[in-house]
Amino acid sequence: MRVLRTVAALRKELAPARRRGLRVALVPTMGALHDGHLSLISQAREDCDVVVVSLFVNPAQFNERSDLERYPRDESRDRELAAASGADVLFAPSAEEVYPAGFATSVDVLGVSERLEGESRGAEHFRGVATIVAKLLGMALPDVAYFGQKDAQQVVVIRRLVADLNLPVAIEALPTVREPDGLAMSSRNALLSEVERERARSLSAALEAATRLAAAGERSADALLASGREVLEGAGVELDYLALVDPDTLEPVELLERPALLAVAARVGQVRLIDNAILAPAVSQTSKGKAIQTCSA
Repeated sequence: MRVLRTVAALRKELAPARRRGLRVALVPTMGALHDGHLSLISQAREDCDVVVVSLFVNPAQFNERSDLERYPRDESRDRELAAASGADVLFAPSAEEVYPAGFATSVDVLGVSERLEGESRGAEHFRGVATIVAKLLGMALPDVAYFGQKDAQQVVVIRRLVADLNLPVAIEALPTVREPDGLAMSSRNALLSEVERERARSLSAALEAATRLAAAGERSADALLASGREVLEGAGVELDYLALVDPDTLEPVELLERPALLAVAARVGQVRLIDNAILAPAVSQTSKGKAIQTCSA
């Protein structure tokens, strides 16, 4: 695996593959790689001919400087993990390479970026995300880019970015990878104390409670959200939001009539965590019977 630091070097490295018509994948990361990232790299390796993993802690998407400063960094470890998972190139540029002197352009994806994380963290967050993703796609010019479903809103924003700007790249979102206790894998998990780690489990437990209730036939968003809040309040975490929204538009859902995204964000001590699940309405026995009759006719 080659480690490259500049856009010029990256483009030179990928030029032969492009001339041969090979399929190039990009897995954007901020480092601190865990099994969630590695699953993206492994899938990219399976799907494509050349796999580029970018490693850049993007200052533009942090609205709290303390969060940026505490973000875990270990390039040597990340390099080993990326190589073992099948990466051909690790693109690890400096901040000066990504945002050179005089840089004055930003990308705003309106609508879907303004709710949930956007409302909580401010417009700067998704402006930073959209800008760095647009830049990375322009730098690597991949055929496919891979993201994790844990950052569900980010995936929605990026899909909209790619569609609106007619960028020739496919966006693949892979399922959230979880710890054995259900906690969604995140680079920030390393910042949790042992006690905080136990409390953090309440995020996935809240999603599970709402999922069970939906499976039992409950369709009221108020009732589904109440079941999740009860779990979170019992764990004593500082809830930022718990919302049931349309998975494409992120508009609030009042009644679960088709699959919807249940998204949560909360602080556990000084660490802010997010998670999500797709809730589907239960299929009644009557509906099942009608479906069977229709199929047999």
